[in-house]
Amino acid sequence: MSQDIPQIALLALLWSAPVVLLGAVVLWRARSMSLQVSMVVLVLVPVLAVLSGVVGVSGFMFTADFTRTVTVLGAVSVVAVPAAVALGRFQARRTVWERQIREQERVAEAARRDLVAWVSHDLRTPLAGIRAMSEALRDAVVTDPGEVTEFARRIDRDAVRLAAMVDDLFEMSRIHSGALRLDLEVIDAREVVDEVHAGLEQAAVRAGITVEVRAEGAVPVHASVSALARVLRNLVLNAVAHTPAGGRIVLSAVAQDGDAVLRVDDTGTGIAEADLPRIFDVAFRGTASRSPVHTEGLPAGSGMGLAIARGLVEAHGGGIAAQNLVRGTRFEIRLPLASGGA
Repeated sequence: MSQDIPQIALLALLWSAPVVLLGAVVLWRARSMSLQVSMVVLVLVPVLAVLSGVVGVSGFMFTADFTRTVTVLGAVSVVAVPAAVALGRFQARRTVWERQIREQERVAEAARRDLVAWVSHDLRTPLAGIRAMSEALRDAVVTDPGEVTEFARRIDRDAVRLAAMVDDLFEMSRIHSGALRLDLEVIDAREVVDEVHAGLEQAAVRAGITVEVRAEGAVPVHASVSALARVLRNLVLNAVAHTPAGGRIVLSAVAQDGDAVLRVDDTGTGIAEADLPRIFDVAFRGTASRSPVHTEGLPAGSGMGLAIARGLVEAHGGGIAAQNLVRGTRFEIRLPLASGGA
């Protein structure tokens, strides 16, 4: 019997090898097939190879041993094939998830690099101004009281701009790290709209822009007053910065289809269609068509206002979007109405 073992092994190899090669060819030729099908083929190839080897060794003698072997292989297939399908589905989901995670990490890393480069550039400008003017005052290059007052005013303005940048960077870090904590309460969104309108109306007037408020009926939302006010403030400042003198900005708040809808419409320069998908990205500058048309009289900004607005809105479980109007731009916030809302 021991003398037959090499012959048996050779026969088994000769009969099973073609099945394995055929399975490899099938997998290679059908590379676009689903992962589930691939897993089933991978399971069936060894089972069929064993069956082919047994057939070859038995010399097509269908004995009781052959029947038992085929029965075992059939039972194994009944268990293995469904398991392969389930495993294929799991592996497919995990592969897609891992790919999405890698893509998100790639985008986040690119955003971080852009932000660092952008911040290092923008921080350098006010710092250089402060340093130059403070050195001029220290070395008594400027002695006229009027000029000294003007230099002090510019230093104060640049210091405020730096403080705003640092504040916005801190806010963005809290949003991205998940450390943002909001004190939520049921409020009427109209009150926040009125508060933002009152706070920024004079800045808009100095820029030659009219700001209107349109709100009818209660708009109850579960939100943080300070966070929602900051979102609207950022949107209004953005609208003022991109609306020519003589233009108009309209703030509105309505209850619509189970949502609280807050809009900031302007008659400004609009947004290039290619920029719309990225308008809320951190450190995204946009095209020249979206450059601010004036800054006189406006609070110093960091350029991260829209990114912060999106982060705060999403922290409330809502969404924010931008679209071009026939003339100008609309920013729309949607938040779930609070219980008992219209």
